[in-house]
Amino acid sequence: MLRDNILNMQSSEIRKKFLDFFKERGHVIVPSSSLIPDDPSVLLTTAGMQQFKPYYVGKADPMRDFGSKNTTSAQKCFRTSDIDEVGDKTHLTFFEMLGNFSFGGYWKKEAIHWAYEFIVNELGIDRERVSVTVFGGDSEVPQDKESYNIWHKEIGLPESKIKKHSRQDNFWGPTGSEGPCGPTTEIYVAPTVAEAMAGKGVEVWNLVFNEYYCRPSAGSGQVLEKLEIPGVDTGMGLERLAIMLQGKDNVFETDLFQPLISKIEEAKPGLDEKVLRVLADHLRASIFLVADGLRPSNKEAGYILRRLLRRVLVYGIKYDIHADLFSLAVESVKENFGKWYPEVKNTKEILNVLMEEKSKFEKALVLGVKEIEKYDSISAKDAFYIYETFGLPWELLKELVPEKVKNLDQNAYDEEFKKHQEISRAGLEKKFGGHGLILDTGELKAANQEELEKVTRLHTATHLMQEALRRVLGPEVHQMGSDITVERTRFDFSFSRKLTDEEVKKIEDLVNGAVQEDLPMTFVLMPLDEAKKSGALYSAKEKYPEIVKVYYAGHDLKTAFSKELCGGPHVSNTLKVGKFKISKQEAVAAGVRRIRGVVA
Repeated sequence: MLRDNILNMQSSEIRKKFLDFFKERGHVIVPSSSLIPDDPSVLLTTAGMQQFKPYYVGKADPMRDFGSKNTTSAQKCFRTSDIDEVGDKTHLTFFEMLGNFSFGGYWKKEAIHWAYEFIVNELGIDRERVSVTVFGGDSEVPQDKESYNIWHKEIGLPESKIKKHSRQDNFWGPTGSEGPCGPTTEIYVAPTVAEAMAGKGVEVWNLVFNEYYCRPSAGSGQVLEKLEIPGVDTGMGLERLAIMLQGKDNVFETDLFQPLISKIEEAKPGLDEKVLRVLADHLRASIFLVADGLRPSNKEAGYILRRLLRRVLVYGIKYDIHADLFSLAVESVKENFGKWYPEVKNTKEILNVLMEEKSKFEKALVLGVKEIEKYDSISAKDAFYIYETFGLPWELLKELVPEKVKNLDQNAYDEEFKKHQEISRAGLEKKFGGHGLILDTGELKAANQEELEKVTRLHTATHLMQEALRRVLGPEVHQMGSDITVERTRFDFSFSRKLTDEEVKKIEDLVNGAVQEDLPMTFVLMPLDEAKKSGALYSAKEKYPEIVKVYYAGHDLKTAFSKELCGGPHVSNTLKVGKFKISKQEAVAAGVRRIRGVVA
């Protein structure tokens, strides 16, 4: 069993032990990235390695950005696929992942030895309870004998505790896309030595060795190429560790949830255990999403947030909960997580978002319930109509009127949703003449010439805005990400507080002043080092070629209003930008603000 002095290790101590352990071994502690990722291939951040993807493929330089090839983090993550499973002992939406990462700094020997040392020495888990798996090899990739030998010959695990598994279990790679990949070794811990002897255990840590790059080939196949610089990517769920180290039966009994669950129980005694778990999970997850800048909507990640919040609100009606769950949850999350994630301390703004969604829901509910009363039984087509018209998704109909939707099949509902998407897509194709994107840089996308002109104006406006931000707020402002659509520019930057109305106006005036000066917008090719010395702005996360383009707004590089390393496109002169206005500002994460701007 666990040693007595370890049994009640709190989650904050586990986080600290992990980060300190790897810091002492040459890793730089990197703060958690936002739940809203820069990576367009995912809806929300799902893993600790997501913010480090550019470093694995050589698109960014870890020595320049971190001063080390090795990093460690406690990362906020969100899993959308498990929403309907929440309420049992294991499934969550929001969770935390502890990880250590290396981009050519070390390899399998160090990663495995440190992982074992942390589990056994730092956490005090009996080595007899530990077992592992390694990649057993197949026709394309050989067996991972190196990992096997480290576990068996160096660490001394008996062969009976080292299982060889297939690619499905012990090889990590991107699904349906390209990216780094490689064999994995997984660490399992059994609740007791006796259960370990019986071959039982729970996976607690996954060590991925990215030694290949996966590229799609003809048809549905993939081609694996050896990476020039192999990398280490590990992930260990904090929640699973807390269950183990606190001697609990499930995650909702740990200190990660108990403070919030206790407050809900006080507010409404007698709630069913599953209901308590759903409320606690959805409230906690929603608060973290809002704290990172997400807002409820009817599309993409915003729809996920709306779905969570509206389920909480429906439960409030269904179980006659009159307490203000939003307020008590915001305070509880602040108390329990504010030290590690300062963004959740912004309770006033978070609560405003939650209460605004509650108000919208109550209005939709009044109208929606009147509509629902007309039906004896609700079909998939009816359910989609109710969602499209009143904003009540079918998941909530299951909670509100289970008898009326008992014959409603989710697949049939999904088909209705798909039909709607196809109709919308057909409309877009008609609008754009059936053509695909004519511009897609990742940051900018345009479907036709008209859209191209608009995003080009917004792109140039973004350059002018970044310079204006630095002039008004100071040189500590640095770009943290951007995304430009035909409607707006979205710009993330480093800054610790909300901008005042006066600062917003100064920034707008500086941009519009530069626009009215009708400055030429041009570029010059120059060596990277020379470009940086010129004072041109650049992204610390980006890896640039030796020769770069420096775009500048002005008559010469030295006196230009703005200058920045960029590939384009831009307008030929600033007057073409039009009138610029900041439409919204919000917090994204601790020390990161987001501005949305428009041009007219």
